[in-house]
Amino acid sequence: MPSGEEAGPGDSGVVSPISGAEVAEVVKKLPSGRAPGVDEICQSSFRPWVLGGCVMVDMTLRHCVDIRGSAAGLAERKKKRSQAVGFRSYRGLAQVAVRCLCELLLALPHFNFHNNIIVALVPLMNDPDRQVSGACCDAFRKLFQQDKEGGASLAAVRVISGLVKSLNYNVRPEVLRTLLSLRIKEVQMKKDIEDTAPKKKFMNYKEKKKNLSRMQRKWKKAEEKLEKELLEAEASESKEKKIKLHTETLNIVFLIYFRILKKAQKSVLLPAVLEGLANFAHLINLEFFDDLLNVLQNLIQSGDLSNRESLHCIQTVFTILSGQGDVLNIDPLNFYSQLYRMLPRLHAGAPSDDIIIVLRCLDAMLTRRKKQVTLQRAMAFVKRLSMLSLHVLPNASVGILAASRAAMHAFPKCDFLLDNEVQGSGFYLPELDKPEHCNAQNTALWELHTLQRHYHPVVQRLAVHLSQGAPSEGSGSLSVELSRRSPLELFNDYSVADMTFNPPVAPPGSKKKDRFGVTLLDAELQRRAESALTAVTEETELDFTATHTALTHTQY
Repeated sequence: MPSGEEAGPGDSGVVSPISGAEVAEVVKKLPSGRAPGVDEICQSSFRPWVLGGCVMVDMTLRHCVDIRGSAAGLAERKKKRSQAVGFRSYRGLAQVAVRCLCELLLALPHFNFHNNIIVALVPLMNDPDRQVSGACCDAFRKLFQQDKEGGASLAAVRVISGLVKSLNYNVRPEVLRTLLSLRIKEVQMKKDIEDTAPKKKFMNYKEKKKNLSRMQRKWKKAEEKLEKELLEAEASESKEKKIKLHTETLNIVFLIYFRILKKAQKSVLLPAVLEGLANFAHLINLEFFDDLLNVLQNLIQSGDLSNRESLHCIQTVFTILSGQGDVLNIDPLNFYSQLYRMLPRLHAGAPSDDIIIVLRCLDAMLTRRKKQVTLQRAMAFVKRLSMLSLHVLPNASVGILAASRAAMHAFPKCDFLLDNEVQGSGFYLPELDKPEHCNAQNTALWELHTLQRHYHPVVQRLAVHLSQGAPSEGSGSLSVELSRRSPLELFNDYSVADMTFNPPVAPPGSKKKDRFGVTLLDAELQRRAESALTAVTEETELDFTATHTALTHTQY
């Protein structure tokens, strides 16, 4: 295996792609998961492979770090044909090296060169070559998903934060979207509770000498040693250490997001930042909530955001308010009005991803905060949701009608909308974007009557159920299969993404009719009628020839 110094003048300074793949396999099969030094190698037959492996890893790291600069330098030159061929081979070799490093990144998180691999691959997430950047982003996404301890994720997030800051936020949005795969859920919220819980504590030497005899101290020492060995044998990480790692990782992620919100609001990274805030909103510390609320409100009112970005802002606010922010005495009326105004403007075609965010927002805004929402506001949303369900795809109609059902259960007086009589003074103003002042109590859900003739059977069933007041039991109640699933689950279960009917259309029934149209009440009379009809068809034969012949003779 040649080294970098032994490479010929026509080589690019790195060994062949086959050697790189071989080295990656050798490193993955190292017994201890680490690259040994020269003095640690015993078998002479294995020594060249391991030495070559260490050299290859080091050379591949240096090659991947310099790949962009070398590629840019070659691209700027006025190349001859031989130079162009060399550049293509150089790029192909770089792609092989990147794939090998991505495999090592996922296969050996405890590899002693793992941090070096992270440092080499993170800049390549922003590489102009889509194949290289896509492979690196996928590798880190899988690393975040399979990292149960949090150490590898923390190291990767630190390098990503440094990359974003060093490039002045001029990175691909896919770099930030990989952070959505971090496995940080609810452990952050339980930290204070676990700190107050009693913890197992080993006795120090003074306590042992004071409270235990000599023989008891010997037994206690052996017992503590055994317990420590059992913990190491089970490879069980301390929960406190894991919480600390997750907390530090999350702080760095929020630092990236807040820097972009403060310094680069016009950046292409803003959609990825808003999506990340909506994903981790339940973990945001309350001391940042006031400033974050003002920033999000200014972003929405600026009018520069798309519908999806505005929905992410609204989802972030209400995820916080429905979680640990429920202690705050805040009425986010402006965000209710913003969502109410956006509902008729949602895309009604195939890309119905915005409906998913709307269903999450409705759950946090109406169902979880029913004590802080007025009846006028709830009725206005139910009315506008029924209007929206007329022109969206079937799975979106199912999810929206299920959300209306949840709202009617949370606000039983919404059954005013099922009555034709006017409640109070005024007229319903459907064009007004203020849910509190549109007089929704003076209208009716006539859309449910139209939806009862929908071609989708589940939409029909939900429309009939809502038109009867959404009863929980009785003839108008839903089946257990539908009633126990959330609006988001129903939306995904009845998806039409594969362009097929879901549920499938039943085959047409047989059109064969009974020979005797009606069934008589008297069984004996029914039997006689059937026997008479059978006798006529089997025994009676009409001979039209004889009659025709007789008529012919009489005429002559």
